Amino acid sequence: MSDPTTLVWISGATEGLGLGLATTCPHPNARIINLSRRQHPDLESVRLDLTDPATWPGVIEHFRTELAAFRGERAIFIQNAYWPGQPGFIGELDPEYVRADAIGNGTAPLVLADAFIRAVRPDYESGLVLMSSAAARVPFEGRAVYAAAKAGIEQFVRVVHRERRHRGRGPWVVAVRPGFVDTPSLRAQAEADPDSYPVATSMRAGVASGEADQPDDAARRIWAALPPAPDQTLLLFGEVPKGSRAQTS
Repeated sequence: MSDPTTLVWISGATEGLGLGLATTCPHPNARIINLSRRQHPDLESVRLDLTDPATWPGVIEHFRTELAAFRGERAIFIQNAYWPGQPGFIGELDPEYVRADAIGNGTAPLVLADAFIRAVRPDYESGLVLMSSAAARVPFEGRAVYAAAKAGIEQFVRVVHRERRHRGRGPWVVAVRPGFVDTPSLRAQAEADPDSYPVATSMRAGVASGEADQPDDAARRIWAALPPAPDQTLLLFGEVPKGSRAQTS
């Protein structure tokens, strides 16, 4: 087999949107690497647990060694995985869930993004995609830490975009709000207690009515928008579930 012309890391490529992104990658002769707690049955996999910093160095070293040896056309890292945790109000939620949410959804994506940026070389196209959420702008009760993490990711992307432009080098970088996508984690959250996660009721209704996008369809739209326009730092798809109180918040 010839050497790959495209190198793609996708965190959480074992299911949901991550699997859709792996399945629908439009680049021929691409080497796709899954970063996950679970092995993908077909894809090369490197262990990553967002909530366990002890697993991060293995991914960081993989970036470093593979990108140093890469002689293809483009390298892309899609930080798609997130820690779903347990919805609940701050001050009522188990403190361990709060800690894991902050580390897995807030800290890990930024540490891995920094490592990828450090590892890329100037002789090929490189791109960094950080998955965000409507929670970055909508105050979904029961997901305060997750919302803060996603808002932080979007601001991180804005700043890094300016830094890359200032230096005149480095990967393109963009945040993505993928919309309402029918994934196992979304279905699990839709079953949460509405007293602790009020939007769950609207999520259940949206899934039942077919309002949610299928992962492969959402993934194709994302791929079609990459690389982003030079001044674009956020790609928006879809909206919050219809009937959600958060739509007007």
